[in-house]
Amino acid sequence: MNRTMERVAPFVLGLGALALWQGGVWATHTPSYVLPGPLEILQAMFKARASLGAGLLSTLAVTLAALLVSTILGVFLAVAMAASPLFRSAVQPWAVALQVTPVVAIAPLIIIWVGQPFLALVACAVIVSFFAILSNTAAGLAATPPELLDLFRLNGATRWQMLCWLALPYALPFFLSGLRLAGTLALVGAVVAEFVAGSGGFASGLAWEIIEASYRLQIPRMFAALLLLGGTGIAIYAALGLLERVILARRES
Repeated sequence: MNRTMERVAPFVLGLGALALWQGGVWATHTPSYVLPGPLEILQAMFKARASLGAGLLSTLAVTLAALLVSTILGVFLAVAMAASPLFRSAVQPWAVALQVTPVVAIAPLIIIWVGQPFLALVACAVIVSFFAILSNTAAGLAATPPELLDLFRLNGATRWQMLCWLALPYALPFFLSGLRLAGTLALVGAVVAEFVAGSGGFASGLAWEIIEASYRLQIPRMFAALLLLGGTGIAIYAALGLLERVILARRES
């Protein structure tokens, strides 16, 4: 019963908030160009479903491509850093510096340098998301119990055998946790890059839908695009969380 209540509680809270929102808009007679109600947003979403759907697919394509590249790059760098302390000392400061640099500040340069719009958007999203996988996977590799490493050494295991058969399986939960975080960060990076690209004339994704709606003062449509973005982020996080639970459950069984 308690578990069912925990699952239902977020939906009840969300419906209550939407009801208060709609009631407040009706009670105060707030115009839609200031704050549209949920019903107006749903109507706008239905009217612009074709355009919003195309924008969603475009943003999802950039997000998933960035997540794939981030996974490959993050795991590769984490393994290389675990295998070579010198490589870790050389790469880690630059990875941190790249992570703390606001992508909105360097996105225009990336778009100019890369040239191809889709690849430029993916590159911007990778910059935002790859560090979550790198840091979590590296932490998992570093957390391998020393006594197990000593046991493998006593049995004549090579460095790569210890990495493949001990360190990487031990780091799997850390990697999956980083992957779930990187999924949402890739979406954020994709949207930020689309905002910059849209301002420069390249219309793509849900970010452009928001920009275009704001230019035309179609506030309900702008909120509809924001709602789709929020729902997409929740769906990505939930899907990667389900993947994490399935993989770890199979490993333990």
